[in-house]
Amino acid sequence: MRLASTGTIIHGVAVGEVLGVSTLAGARLIAGERGLGRIVQRLNVMEVPDVLAWVKPHELLLTTGYPLRNTPQSLDRLVADLDERGLAALAIKLGRYLDRLPEEMVEQADRLGFPLIQLPDDVGFDDILNQVLTDILNRQAAVLARAEEAHRALVQVVLAGGGLREVTAEVAGLLDVAVAVLDGTGQVLAAAGPAEHLAALRGAPEGGHTSVPVVAGGHHHGRIVACGPVGSVRDSDVGILERAATVAALVVTRQEAVNAVESKYRADFLRDVLTGRAGGSERVASRAKAFGWDLERPVTVLVAELDPEGDERVAQDRLVTCWTAAMRRHDPRGAVAGFSHEVVAVVDAAVDTGRLAKDAAAAFAECLPATFSTGASRVAAGAETLPEAYGQALKAARVGRQLHGPGAVAHFDQLGVYRLLSLVNDTAELHAFVRETLGPLASDDDAENADLRRTLQVLLDTNLNVAETARRLHFHYNTLRYRIGKLERMLGNFTEDAHLRLNLTLALHVLRMRGI
Repeated sequence: MRLASTGTIIHGVAVGEVLGVSTLAGARLIAGERGLGRIVQRLNVMEVPDVLAWVKPHELLLTTGYPLRNTPQSLDRLVADLDERGLAALAIKLGRYLDRLPEEMVEQADRLGFPLIQLPDDVGFDDILNQVLTDILNRQAAVLARAEEAHRALVQVVLAGGGLREVTAEVAGLLDVAVAVLDGTGQVLAAAGPAEHLAALRGAPEGGHTSVPVVAGGHHHGRIVACGPVGSVRDSDVGILERAATVAALVVTRQEAVNAVESKYRADFLRDVLTGRAGGSERVASRAKAFGWDLERPVTVLVAELDPEGDERVAQDRLVTCWTAAMRRHDPRGAVAGFSHEVVAVVDAAVDTGRLAKDAAAAFAECLPATFSTGASRVAAGAETLPEAYGQALKAARVGRQLHGPGAVAHFDQLGVYRLLSLVNDTAELHAFVRETLGPLASDDDAENADLRRTLQVLLDTNLNVAETARRLHFHYNTLRYRIGKLERMLGNFTEDAHLRLNLTLALHVLRMRGI
């Protein structure tokens, strides 16, 4: 679009078209033929020396040369000054105050592509002003009327229940070009138009096309793009694309409202299934099919729970979106829904749950500086076992975060003894058990404590195999024997007492659990 710097006129006529009006039939182009496509949106008359302070972009400047009669040398610089200010052309009457234009001025106009027009002597400025301004206003009115007509047609499409596909088809028919609506990632949501232009649009949607953003509620939802032969999308067509973008935003907003309601129904139903309140297996299977879900096959339940920190509302919405997209790729018949603080997915037991969680996490990380922990259940054979599987997945997500920190992915079967320890709600009792069992090793007051705990952990892991422990810790055998003696003086004779070794193992496990 060529927008005027002031006023409301945003369309105009080319300099070449201005030369075709009847009042300028006797006008002659002196120089600047390359600039005949410059747009004229207003006219001005220069009869004062300091006119440069008053000119505006896209003006056709008319003059008799009167203010330059005593300073013809200033004509050399005039073309550059006018071109720099964005004027469309300079039209001058010769013979009364100036007999001819300097060669340097003509050469400069040709070099800059700035049209210099010699006006006929028998035409008054008022006739030129009236006729050209009338043409500009008629052009403006015609463009606005066409845009309004297109807007009404597009609104009727939406009122009749049409979506983005129908909107793009209507715009493509109006402009005779290929039109597409792209989402924020550049994916084509809907497209229509001539096949050859549509192929070019799909092949390179990022460049060489006319594009208008689709904005609704302050959010950028993508853009509407038009592609056709060179020059086929005119400035006046951009107004129609802007109207189409407004209507597309209305369609997107409407669809988001529908999706929000559908998401609530899906989430409510899945919550009922996972809490055992959805009814019998046949009823659950029947209702699940209405959502496109298959809950009659062996499945795994996944729970993705947001880790603390960050804007929870924004993160939760994005988490649902990322998991839904990942599920669509890995298991189109799987169930997925967002609850208040988590996303629950029910996927085919054959799906690689680790890869699914990784794909969702990658998409989530691209948008927000936040993380989530994921837990996976054992395989559930049917709808009646889903509540138990949901509890397993939830437990795996929370214990996995305690063990490995934010962003953990854990399977219920891999939790081992941590599963039992997580059932102890009295964390003060767990802390007391650790202090009583490990004594001074329970704290990090002494820098050596962590090193001794590491030695103890490897000893227990190798079932007191001194040689293997020394190899893993890169200690000399005698050094390790000295450390074992020191540990026994602090903790008791654990090399001989199996029950003490069990207590020590459990205490070390509790220390590994975060957030208790």
